[in-house]
Amino acid sequence: MPELAVDIRGLWAFYNGTPVLEEINLEIETGKLVGILGPNGAGKSTLLKVILGLIAPGRGQVRVFGEVPRKLRHRGEVVGYLPQRPLSNPHFPVSVLDVVLMGRYGRVGLLRQPSRRDREIAIRNLERVGIPHLAARPIGEVSGGEQQRVFIARALCVEPRLLVLDEPTVSLDACAQDDVYDMVHRLKEELNLTVLMVSHDIGGVARHVDDIVCINRRIHVHQAPPIGRLGLESAFGCSVEYLFHGQIPHRVVKIHDD
Repeated sequence: MPELAVDIRGLWAFYNGTPVLEEINLEIETGKLVGILGPNGAGKSTLLKVILGLIAPGRGQVRVFGEVPRKLRHRGEVVGYLPQRPLSNPHFPVSVLDVVLMGRYGRVGLLRQPSRRDREIAIRNLERVGIPHLAARPIGEVSGGEQQRVFIARALCVEPRLLVLDEPTVSLDACAQDDVYDMVHRLKEELNLTVLMVSHDIGGVARHVDDIVCINRRIHVHQAPPIGRLGLESAFGCSVEYLFHGQIPHRVVKIHDD
């Protein structure tokens, strides 16, 4: 039986007494790249935060590689995380390399200087994401796509087994999105990672992932792509018009007259 990276049974999560996630049962095998889809407010980010140990379950059981997520979080390893808004101040005077080195703080401690080995790991991860030439550049002076690569490199500095990406392609154009998806797939193979990736880009995700989870408070679909119309409509809660070309769904956009 394959090892489970994530094992969730009967999960409920609440905000101010209101359920955000209801009766979530989810098994994710080690080594899988899983896309998590759903409308705004569906609980996607909440699910990630429960897996990360940032939010305690209201009910149910969550295990990551057999352990309670809270314990893994305090160890500062095993899980690498890219949040939705990783850069609160784009003009903060710090270099790309310094941002990536922040991923080592969970191992070396906030009050200790990064060692030569820590810097070597950071530079190696910049090479993995294809931007070693940007190491000395201020983080606010690189493009949106390059910034996402920086933050993925930072997450890799944890040396994780599980990589959690919350909308890594948000605000990127179509070409930059494809580049990020290709890179994440390559990193998964090279580093033997399990990857959870939240996205709204159904077509892009379907081309690159092993499994798709459609969530809207509950899990409506968990399967390998492709997903059919009924699964999408069940998760998104409305009529969805998609053109299926081969195995990949594409959103049909209404043509507007000039």
